[in-house]
Amino acid sequence: MDGRDLVRSMKTVGSAGVAQGLRTVRAAWRRRRADAAALPPRGAERARVPGAVREVEPGPGGGVVRFGRSELRVLVAVNGAVFWGWDGAGPEPSYALAGRCPEPDPRAVLEPDKDGGWRVVAERATVAVSRHGAVEVRTPGGVVLRHDLPPRWWEPAGGGPARWTQRSRVAADARFFGLGGRSTGPRLRDGTYRLWNSGPGPAGAAGGDTAPVTMPVQMVVADAGTHLLFHDTSWDGTVALREGEEGAGSGHDRPGRSVLRMDGGPLRCWVMVGTPARVLLSWASLTGAPALPPAWALGHHHARSGSGDEQDVRRVVAGHQERDLPLDAVHLGVGHADARRVFTVDEERFPKLPVLAEELRREGIRLVSAVEPAVVAAPGDAVYDAGTRGDVFVRDAAGAVVRGVGRAGDVVFPDVTHARVRQWWGGLYEERLGQGFAGVWHDLDEPTSFAAFGEPTLPRSARHALEGRGGDHREAHNVYALCVARAGYEGLRALSPDERPFVLSRSGWAGLQRYGGTWSGEGAADWAGLRAALARVMGLGLCGVPYSGADVYGSEGAPSPELYLRWLQLAAHLPLFRTHAGPRAGGREPWEFGEEVLGHARVVLVERRRLLPYFVTLAHLARRTGAPYVRPLWWQAPEDRALRDCEDAFLLGDCLLVAPVLRPGADRRAVRLPRGRWYDVVTERAYEGPAQVLVDAPVDRIPVFARAGAVVPVRGEDGAPELEVWAPARGRTGGGLVVPDAGDGWVEAEIERYVSRWEGRRVVVERSGEDGVSEPSCPVRVRGLAERSAQM
Repeated sequence: MDGRDLVRSMKTVGSAGVAQGLRTVRAAWRRRRADAAALPPRGAERARVPGAVREVEPGPGGGVVRFGRSELRVLVAVNGAVFWGWDGAGPEPSYALAGRCPEPDPRAVLEPDKDGGWRVVAERATVAVSRHGAVEVRTPGGVVLRHDLPPRWWEPAGGGPARWTQRSRVAADARFFGLGGRSTGPRLRDGTYRLWNSGPGPAGAAGGDTAPVTMPVQMVVADAGTHLLFHDTSWDGTVALREGEEGAGSGHDRPGRSVLRMDGGPLRCWVMVGTPARVLLSWASLTGAPALPPAWALGHHHARSGSGDEQDVRRVVAGHQERDLPLDAVHLGVGHADARRVFTVDEERFPKLPVLAEELRREGIRLVSAVEPAVVAAPGDAVYDAGTRGDVFVRDAAGAVVRGVGRAGDVVFPDVTHARVRQWWGGLYEERLGQGFAGVWHDLDEPTSFAAFGEPTLPRSARHALEGRGGDHREAHNVYALCVARAGYEGLRALSPDERPFVLSRSGWAGLQRYGGTWSGEGAADWAGLRAALARVMGLGLCGVPYSGADVYGSEGAPSPELYLRWLQLAAHLPLFRTHAGPRAGGREPWEFGEEVLGHARVVLVERRRLLPYFVTLAHLARRTGAPYVRPLWWQAPEDRALRDCEDAFLLGDCLLVAPVLRPGADRRAVRLPRGRWYDVVTERAYEGPAQVLVDAPVDRIPVFARAGAVVPVRGEDGAPELEVWAPARGRTGGGLVVPDAGDGWVEAEIERYVSRWEGRRVVVERSGEDGVSEPSCPVRVRGLAERSAQM
């Protein structure tokens, strides 16, 4: 132990209490000793590069290029995605893929390229391989989107996994996005980003930025085109990014650079090329369609952490109802459990939880339970005893069950990388349903094991099944939460087959969207935390996870009325809208801030409920197309450089543009508008884009704009659905897609297509379909008819 470890240990004991603090000190030492015994130092290493081309072997959808010291497998799938893997690595097995690898595209062929290289030509992209192992991704017109230099491996002389580095170049004007939910995004500036799921780091810190959901997924947007690159390996690693510069150095462009360094795993990747919408459609077809949340999950959630009781829940619900504040779900943290043990209830504080849940359900409010994948290591605990009999817990290299520290004390962890264990764990959710819960949110699922020093997770040498392949926590850590989400989703679907499961995860990996969504974990209650919340949601959407959000006002810190209101206004336009209150969060119900804030908060909550049909439509479209609810302004015009650099506003679907207030004291703000006519939804003034406009942003609202011609499904004053149509510009038409709410079951609702146009002095809205044109299915209200232009 060095001096820093000693100081950390003393601080932990002082802050967490003697008993829990000593547990974390012992856990940290156990982890260090286990890794020292099972993971010896790497020692001497041999460097390796591919070498020169020796031979090629054409095959379906591509082929194999063999080099002197490696081989490269190239495959073009029927969905347009391109795969390549070094050292013979294939697309499977993979936790990211939804089922088997797509079939190869028979039209793609391996053919000679210039200077002794080879290439595979596909409909959407060409992959060229040089004679020394450099790989280029080109557009169908031959423009280079990405240039990967020959990779380099470092192999331990004594055996073991090889670490590797992949250096890449992109266009000088390119911008990087993705890598999961990053607080410094959505545009990823120069810095190093770690690929290891952990708690969120300080907002605004680029170097070493951490996140609970990390993915080796880059979306790169340049004038020449957009591409998404996914390196399919779950090992620990870093990505160092540096944006390029045009005209740097005697008029030459300096390309953008990406350097990926991984501690192990296969060097294999997928590439998708096209428009942003097409890229994410291909990504969804590869990794799975996003799960469709139940309709109530698109409303207002309120989380209660800490050790409250049934009366606290009733007080919160009554407070919302008495003040006409819409509420759709209440989340109970692990404090409702007996001694914080998973799948239990403290019956002294919640003596009739199923009765409470049923009463709330009749009033349109669901209960959601926190579930942590940590089982108290205490004989007599039903879950621990059943798991011990079934041999489901993670073991170390010596065969002993790994013990960590959780909120319940000494805990053990199910090995959810084994199908049998996932089935067992998913079956335990029957107890949650029996208590009346309608869904679950997974917390501390990275997994987290509190430690006084070192990483707060399992030893890296801990053994995992990894679907029968076997391996250790270095490979399993990043996919652990994904497997927990899968177990919960499949368990709930089997136990309640008539209802769509609601599963919310704190952590995850590529493919998480198949099982539900995520919230950004614990965040700082300051203005940087507010900006980070938006960045994470946008970044996750571009990585294929459309349903996400952040707790309003984070989870710690003293509330500020202004920040609370600005955060609430932003969150009401995000897919997951959840407010948060608890011991560390303080009282954060709207009425805690006084009558003025309460009145403004009521407007926000009522507007979210009014937009609920629109969110239902966005959820259905996300499931069918992979398109996120929250989209960057450049979504439909990635070639617009001004939009690519705009990070303080976003598109909500195709119809709305939201410009939150992210700075204190602001009552006006500049908004960058994409091409076309946009209406301020409050004043109905028209603005012509592309342009940057200065608009009012008083404390009671944030600027929101509607696209001219948009058809937005909303909830009318009587609660029935209606269509809010924004007048198209003269001489133009508009339209939109609407998916009616078909309940919380599995019925695939029909997509309704609408067209709006001028006919004389009035705007006509028609529903178009295979049978021709018909009347809309619900009442229509046209707005923007005054055409008051505010453009200067």
